[in-house]
Amino acid sequence: MSDEESEKPKTDVVENAWSLKVPTFKKEDNPHGLLEESSFATLFPKYREAYLREYWPHVQKALNEHAIKAELDIMEGTMCVRTTRSTWDPFIIIKARDLIKLLSRSVPFEQAVKILQDDIFCEIIKIGSMIRNREKFIKRRQRLIGPNGCTLKSIELLTNCYVLVQGQTVAVIGPYKGIAEVRSIVENTMNNIHPIYKIKELMIKRELAKDPKLKNESWERFLPKFKSKNISKRKQPKIKKQKKPYTPFPPPQPESKLDKELATGEYFLSESEKRLKKKKELQEMKAEGKKKQQEKRKLPFIPPEEKPFTPPAKRKDDVNVEDLKKKVKESFQKKRKTK
Repeated sequence: MSDEESEKPKTDVVENAWSLKVPTFKKEDNPHGLLEESSFATLFPKYREAYLREYWPHVQKALNEHAIKAELDIMEGTMCVRTTRSTWDPFIIIKARDLIKLLSRSVPFEQAVKILQDDIFCEIIKIGSMIRNREKFIKRRQRLIGPNGCTLKSIELLTNCYVLVQGQTVAVIGPYKGIAEVRSIVENTMNNIHPIYKIKELMIKRELAKDPKLKNESWERFLPKFKSKNISKRKQPKIKKQKKPYTPFPPPQPESKLDKELATGEYFLSESEKRLKKKKELQEMKAEGKKKQQEKRKLPFIPPEEKPFTPPAKRKDDVNVEDLKKKVKESFQKKRKTK
């Protein structure tokens, strides 16, 4: 029994896999090189031509360390990377492809060259197709950047990623965990959820991670819960149709043309009589229309109705003269007594 236990391979439990460092892939690990040649090419916009010409020697120098050949075609506006016989790392061509993609999306060389490291990845998030309305798209993209780039800077500090918003794409360079966080922030912002909510959540998580007591506990009670207050702004109709009471019986069948003719007696008339009737109806309609038009023309010449003049009513003299005389006499008598 003890021999069987000794034969079994010992497996160590990894508590935090994210803390493990990925071992570097050296030339000694693949001394025979690659069997097939791989290549990738990408287009770049015309405004990037001057920058790429200036920094292309640095790009070639960085890729030569991994035995990757880089070509810049100004005439066609393309960048191409390919493996050589001395290339030993099979995954480095994917990293080189990402490097030229980032350079074409206006990422500076100093940041783009970090992608050649083993623990650094990148993602180009397309935000152009998320919103159809152009004005809304510009507002939400600006919300992601923030005033003087404050929001973008805070996202970079919390996720340890480099983020560049350019046109209809967002380029992200950093560790895998940080890229996933940035992607969720970008998608939420484009779906009209402010990035500050996610930034607050990341800040709280960073502080909670420092406490070893909360290592195996749920953090949901500490995280803020934000309720969406989006009220539907659909215009309500001015005249609302009232629903009729439900009846299991179908509505009555509408009368056909034949039924209507039978009811009015028109069915029994001859063709000539029908024509005369239609002609008479048309003449009556024309006469009515003419009459209405004449009335409309006469309207400006009709004088407005004047109200009859009514003289103002005389005020009734409610003053009692006798009482007034008495008051005056009393006032005179008081004055005499005082003298």
